[in-house]
Amino acid sequence: MPFRSDEHADHYHDHGHAHGRVDPSIVRSRAGVRAVGASLGVLGLTAALQAVVFVLSGSVALLADLIHNGGDALTAIPLGIAFWLRSERGERWAGYAVVATIFASASVAGFEAIDRLVHPQSLDHLVALAAAGAVGFAGNEIAARVRLRAGVRLNSPALIADGRHARVDGYVSLGVVAAAGAVAVGIPRADPIVGLLITAVILRVTWQAWRTVSGAQSG
Repeated sequence: MPFRSDEHADHYHDHGHAHGRVDPSIVRSRAGVRAVGASLGVLGLTAALQAVVFVLSGSVALLADLIHNGGDALTAIPLGIAFWLRSERGERWAGYAVVATIFASASVAGFEAIDRLVHPQSLDHLVALAAAGAVGFAGNEIAARVRLRAGVRLNSPALIADGRHARVDGYVSLGVVAAAGAVAVGIPRADPIVGLLITAVILRVTWQAWRTVSGAQSG
């Protein structure tokens, strides 16, 4: 059979092109891990700063925000594993882990707020407390943008749910600023009341996240 240079060239082109391709699942996996890692770093730093102020102030409102931010940071771990394994089923189960973590944080925050209402305590370092609330807002907003953009780009309901959760957390953190201001003007019970309000918001976010993740499974 005579040698045909055009066939050889086509074969060479196809062969070279095939080796130049990158599996879309690998690209998606890497992008997901990067987004999750970035948000984990931001929220981890936010929670660490808030933990220092909580030790100084003893604010139950800040404790609620700290628990929530810390739990939100930890949800990045199962999400990152799911993306690393390139498993859509893993992403869905990671979404369930997100919901469970949010609910657990709401339960702890609510218990502490009720206990503080029954047994009121004075707060110290109110300026630092207000600053911690502002840090919580900034950290959550950054994490929310990272997760939401990646979630939409990668079509990941788990990332979208986590991003929405982080965005609401940012506004919730501003409640800590309000609590510090109220205590400063002589309303000591404002701190546990804000803690209860944060708990209510967390429960609402829990329901929204559950609908997002369970809706993705049925779809």
